[in-house]
Amino acid sequence: MVDGSIFAGPALRRLRKREGMTQAGMAATLGISPSYLNLIERNQRPLSARVLVQVIEQFDFDPRNLREEEAIGGVEGLARRLADERFSDLGIDRDEVSEFLATTPQAAAAFARLYDNAAPGSTAAGGDDALSASRREIERWRNHFADLDHAAEQLADEMRLSRSDIDAALTERLREKHQLSVRILPLDVMPGAIRRLDLHARQLQLSEMLDRSSRNFQIALQIAQLEQREAIDNLVAGAQLTDASARQLFERHLTGYVAAALLMPYGRFLRACDQTGYDLTVLQRRFGTSFEQVAHRLTTLQRVGQRGLPFFMARVDRAGQFSKRFSGASGATILESEASCPLWIAHEAFERRGELCVQAVMVDGADAGPAHWFTMARTVEASGATGEARFAIILGVEARLAGDLAATKGERLDEAGAQPIGMGCARCQILGCRQRSLPPRGLPLHIDRIVRGLTPFEFQPL
Repeated sequence: MVDGSIFAGPALRRLRKREGMTQAGMAATLGISPSYLNLIERNQRPLSARVLVQVIEQFDFDPRNLREEEAIGGVEGLARRLADERFSDLGIDRDEVSEFLATTPQAAAAFARLYDNAAPGSTAAGGDDALSASRREIERWRNHFADLDHAAEQLADEMRLSRSDIDAALTERLREKHQLSVRILPLDVMPGAIRRLDLHARQLQLSEMLDRSSRNFQIALQIAQLEQREAIDNLVAGAQLTDASARQLFERHLTGYVAAALLMPYGRFLRACDQTGYDLTVLQRRFGTSFEQVAHRLTTLQRVGQRGLPFFMARVDRAGQFSKRFSGASGATILESEASCPLWIAHEAFERRGELCVQAVMVDGADAGPAHWFTMARTVEASGATGEARFAIILGVEARLAGDLAATKGERLDEAGAQPIGMGCARCQILGCRQRSLPPRGLPLHIDRIVRGLTPFEFQPL
């Protein structure tokens, strides 16, 4: 769907064939010309509201079938699957992905189903498989759950949350509505936990190691669990995840989604983004949240008629391993890799602790999605950790959309000034990279006994 238009030609064509009708016959039934129906079936014209009503009334048709591609996450969802390293030698670009989905949506859905079920099918899949299944469901929704957002916003208005009394409002809600008090306990009492619900004592117990933003988030989580249980359960059930761990991970994500939406209500948060140029420091201060919480929230701003910029967000460790990645509506395939590029700003961020680092990049191997991005990274400490548990949070938005961001002041956004990076060495075909640790997968190496190049792996890119 683009600006409310529905392009559903293949679905309408299948309906016509199912009914055994010619284009002229169906056009007459719908009150349109055969030439116009032909354009609709070829996705050269959108399906207007009037024609859609006629389709529903004349053929007793379920309109949800017109947008079956939503079940696989649209072009972005299909592009993410085709960005898998197993297809890296095929050079599939975004235009091909769009054409595949537009012309043969059933075949695209079949491919997506096979891809999604390619993981081991046991009833107790491994943690990595469960995480992948949960993430696929999040990405299918593009990390925007409209009903949960509206419910959280209404609750925030009811509680009248503001930056001055958010702590008191959250605590009071638990006490008045659920007869639960909040108790802060010392580290030696809760050495291995940051949060515990003691129903016998009617207490939500929190570790003293949590900072203010993390403490508020944990209270908001508890409120989300108690007051949005049915809505969350319905979404989990609708996902039809076969693995129990995947269901639990998806449920945990949805609960955290409500908590974040409660602390950063959609309308107020988006207005603050627009007013400040998405100034991350100001947003943290204004809503009493952490950098990571704000980063998460930026990937969810996709309310119809009230959209924010399409950010992606990831969390990586020092070894370049992803522990979180949300593409949202960004269409990013940069996250579809087992490792991150060492030339990406995420790795430099570890050397500049707590500092916001920025970098414009051109991504090699991103044919199925945008390649030119403006990215930001900053280190964060694990919530409630007593040792060195540090990660880098990365945010990215297409460079063409980043001109008004507070973080881009003084930065070059043109392609010529962008740093070339790859999707991990095994998937990168950038020549002459001194940082290369592995040869590109699927390409023959050129070993010269006479001349030694800049790297030990010489090859000819596709």
